[in-house]
Amino acid sequence: MTDGRICVGLHQTALAGAALLTFIRPDLLKNLSAFEELGVEFEYRRLGADVFNEVLWRYPADNAVRLVEARTFSPMKRAGTDHSRCGYFLEIALPAGNIEISKAFWERFGFVGMDEADSRLPHVCCMSDTIDLGLYDQRTVGRPSLLFECADVDDAIGKIAAVGIEPVSVSRGGRGAAHFAVLTAPEGTPILSSTNA
Repeated sequence: MTDGRICVGLHQTALAGAALLTFIRPDLLKNLSAFEELGVEFEYRRLGADVFNEVLWRYPADNAVRLVEARTFSPMKRAGTDHSRCGYFLEIALPAGNIEISKAFWERFGFVGMDEADSRLPHVCCMSDTIDLGLYDQRTVGRPSLLFECADVDDAIGKIAAVGIEPVSVSRGGRGAAHFAVLTAPEGTPILSSTNA
């Protein structure tokens, strides 16, 4: 499933309850030594000339990173302004026991960590040219979540309710306007829709 910016794959797996971040890495077999030089210890490898190459390793909080050599789905044609009912996808929000250690971990792989201390939910944004990862205090974000941004959270709640989905919680501020809403997908993935105001 995709909104044009993020692709969400639903799989039956032994990693239930954990986030499995999957990145596409062309010529994966040729590039494994570079990851090993960064200290990556692969938990799973499927490599060879006659297989779909992929590797997997764990990172803190028992979540995992998987690299595959090519995408396993067809690209979707969707206008850049055609957002989902949740809004514009911003980042994958990850709980971090120690934000500085997590930031250093992701920077080893080419992400650029930026402190977002003044945001409504203070965090470190680890940016790349394709996807951003937000590192949050685990008391604020307790499990890997998808974060969307919209101009009007109340409007987003209405659009989502129109298809039969109610938020788990809504945070409101001045004049009763919603600042963010939290939804939970059937498999347990938290989805946060937040105002950009």
